[in-house]
Amino acid sequence: MAFEPPERLVRALGETLGDAAGDWLEQLPGLTQEALSRRELTAQRVQVPGGRSSLVVLVRYADGTPATLKVAPPVARPDLEQAALAHWGGFGAVRALDTRHDDGALLLERLQPEVSLRSLPEAKALLEAAGTVRRLWVEPPPAHRFETVAERTTRQAVALKEAPAEAQPLATQALAVREELTALPAEELLLHGNFRQGKVLAGERAPWLAVGPEPLIGERAYDLARLVRDRLEDLVATAGGASAARRRVNKLADALDVDRERLRGWTLFRAVESGVRAAGAGRRQDAELLLEFAGWL
Repeated sequence: MAFEPPERLVRALGETLGDAAGDWLEQLPGLTQEALSRRELTAQRVQVPGGRSSLVVLVRYADGTPATLKVAPPVARPDLEQAALAHWGGFGAVRALDTRHDDGALLLERLQPEVSLRSLPEAKALLEAAGTVRRLWVEPPPAHRFETVAERTTRQAVALKEAPAEAQPLATQALAVREELTALPAEELLLHGNFRQGKVLAGERAPWLAVGPEPLIGERAYDLARLVRDRLEDLVATAGGASAARRRVNKLADALDVDRERLRGWTLFRAVESGVRAAGAGRRQDAELLLEFAGWL
């Protein structure tokens, strides 16, 4: 098998790694074959469109048991993803099947990669998402290596200070909101870090399980902020998109006992940060959608 990386992975890594992406992608077939051999697995097919930070390969054990192998570059910190999944132990998230190897590959239980919460009507999807993410918010393991919300957003704030002129007003507002939100000690829970409907897949031992965490330590409002803007294209396409976005903030905050203003603040910061990043990568349409959404908040 050639282990050809899907276009979405090539494009995403090009944005985040630049020229270094090409070097890692050249090594990817060999890295994948080594990971398979080390675990005595047989590859079935590469999952397409797959992820934005790793090659996803559907595999089987010698006895026919299905599983999923993810191969990621070091910058994606697969070691931290594996640590978070091991700590959750399959409660609310996909289960890690083999943690013996430290080679940038993760062996996970097989879920249904084509069936995410995005396949459900919006109201049902948000209800299931809330129930899933609630299970992930636990005390972090002792002596963990996860960064904090403050640390991650400090790095992101650097780019916001250099936002293009058309995004400067929102970037300034987002930076001020971040300063306010990080000024006082907040919760210190293990968070998914990139939680949204597309990161919750159908499973067999549980109806829905989270995948693809970018784990960090912090408050629940930060973790909900990405979920608020799910199905953004639908929101923007409606005349009442702004009021619908604000209602979603309030609904999710109330359902999960999170402060409304903190959720609104983190939603604003994360939307502006994503919008500025999209603009920098040349994804103008995405940037415009994200910044319009942020302006509603």
